Amino acid sequence: MSEEKVVVLNFWPSMFGARVIMALEEKDIKFEYKEEDVFGDKTDLLLQSNPVHKKIPVLIHNGKPVCESNIILEYIDEVWNNDKTLRLLPSDPYEKAKCRFWADLIDKKVFDAGRRTWTKKGKEQEEAKREFIETLKVLETELGEKFYFGGNETISVVDLVLISYYPWFHTWETIGDFSLEDHTPKLMDWVRRCLARPPISKSLPDRLKILGRVSQIIKVHEFFYGY
Repeated sequence: MSEEKVVVLNFWPSMFGARVIMALEEKDIKFEYKEEDVFGDKTDLLLQSNPVHKKIPVLIHNGKPVCESNIILEYIDEVWNNDKTLRLLPSDPYEKAKCRFWADLIDKKVFDAGRRTWTKKGKEQEEAKREFIETLKVLETELGEKFYFGGNETISVVDLVLISYYPWFHTWETIGDFSLEDHTPKLMDWVRRCLARPPISKSLPDRLKILGRVSQIIKVHEFFYGY
């Protein structure tokens, strides 16, 4: 493993990049981090590594690029799968399919509704808040009494996908004026369990920095477009 070269291309606020970094940290895989400014000039390395979508994150393993965050998570789990490393996906095909289902639902529902809590106003914002909270309630029900989504003791791809949104929760709650602690207390207990894991807590971006960045974007839009 020490001879392998692993590089991650990422943009610091990205929940999609954060989950890749968490997976590498959970498996104790050494990697080189390279920051990309997705709103500025994209580097030649990013354009060459992901010529189709031209997006982060990208995992480059021994010169070979792997794109799309959840595909990267599966790749990491398959490549680094010895007895000493944490498994992020179950071996049972049905249980693995369930993990993929929930990870896909999170990225479709949580991302869209969360984004609309700060990009919309009035009724559209209220609808986004309702959808966001209802989705988290569904996830809270799925979690049940388990310690993690992967089981009582084992963290999984589903945990990494969902906790990667946590730094954005503060922004969505602040701008949307609601509290997830009030609506989904058991899920927030799960958040605290995840944050107690050093590979997760040290890999997530600063939630206050994200709020500051979003607040700045909103001010610019209000100035130029009256939004």
